[in-house]
Amino acid sequence: MKKIIFIDRDGVINVDPVGDYVKCWEEFKFEKGALEGLKMLSDRGYEIILISNQAGIGDGVFAKSALDDIHGRMLNVFAKEGIRIRSTHYCLHGKNAGCKCRKPEIGLFQEAVKGIEYDPRQTFFVGDKATDVEAGIRFGIRTIFVRTGHGILDEPKLKGALQPDFIVDSFLDSLKFLP
Repeated sequence: MKKIIFIDRDGVINVDPVGDYVKCWEEFKFEKGALEGLKMLSDRGYEIILISNQAGIGDGVFAKSALDDIHGRMLNVFAKEGIRIRSTHYCLHGKNAGCKCRKPEIGLFQEAVKGIEYDPRQTFFVGDKATDVEAGIRFGIRTIFVRTGHGILDEPKLKGALQPDFIVDSFLDSLKFLP
């Protein structure tokens, strides 16, 4: 069985300009400890899958070519650091498109695991929004909520059935809960 970890991008891997979008590489800044944490996961044999809503494209705020540039440069940094990413999956629809891939929907997760044998009880999703927690719960995997990005704003929404397995201050802190 593969050890899989799903990770949200904005607010977990990179600093999320809350209320705006990362529209070009010059605006992309890694969260403190993100590269170190990703390298540790890669070295521990995790299959790292990035899952991200990118509504700025569907809503016409920036072009897909800008996302492709950011994505390519980010992956180049990962490669230089020895970080192996299995795959990346982005919802490019606008916020109100009603698609099946925008989190908290699980279409991107379903696409990402096609052909992979894994144990949902040992699979995690790390995110900074209540919708990330909801998506992980809907997909039947364990969830880790980080307080970076939207985390501080969204933490009060984590009530009732919307409880993550763990709440941590940063992505790097999430690693202590992984098998």
